[in-house]
Amino acid sequence: MIFHIITIFPQSFDSYLSESILARAIKNKKIKIKFYNPRDFVKEGRVDFKAYGGGPGMVMKAEPVIKAITKAIGKKKKIKIIFLSPNGKAFDNVIARKFSKNYKDIVIISGNYEGIDARVRKIFKAEEISIGDFVLTSGALPAMILIDVISRQIEGVLGKSESLEENRVSSSDVYTRPEEIIYKKKKYKVPKVLLSGHHKKIEEWKKKK
Repeated sequence: MIFHIITIFPQSFDSYLSESILARAIKNKKIKIKFYNPRDFVKEGRVDFKAYGGGPGMVMKAEPVIKAITKAIGKKKKIKIIFLSPNGKAFDNVIARKFSKNYKDIVIISGNYEGIDARVRKIFKAEEISIGDFVLTSGALPAMILIDVISRQIEGVLGKSESLEENRVSSSDVYTRPEEIIYKKKKYKVPKVLLSGHHKKIEEWKKKK
């Protein structure tokens, strides 16, 4: 899968994409990340301007973003275009799984400042997606979350399909060695059921948790 990221701050993705599972997925060519900076499509002037109707902050201009998206799309016929917005559909594993199965190319429009001129979304009929009922200073974090969650659904990224928490009984409480630790003279032990080897009881315990 190729993720095409529209952003004026591509360097903000570097640390996250260069570590752990995603870095391995990129190295193993399970996923590919390509960046398109709207600044590269502006010969003169700037990529943002004051909003019509007033209000604080700046709005990213439509033209450079449109050109960046057009470059990302190229001649591809089947491509998913996502417009990150706090007003969009709540993102979850069901949506991630659908995207991973139905598309090989995903464009993620990552905005900044007060947002992106709404005409961009209308022109490309982009699907509005939200990662939660809050507003961030940048679209980089939501874009990275989408890359992470969707990538996990791609075969071979996690190594084993069993690693997908949503496909197995898991618990919010997990433990490992040692079986007992002491903190301020108080003992904290691993629940006995997890040491029992009784798989049915362990599964029941996880469901309760």
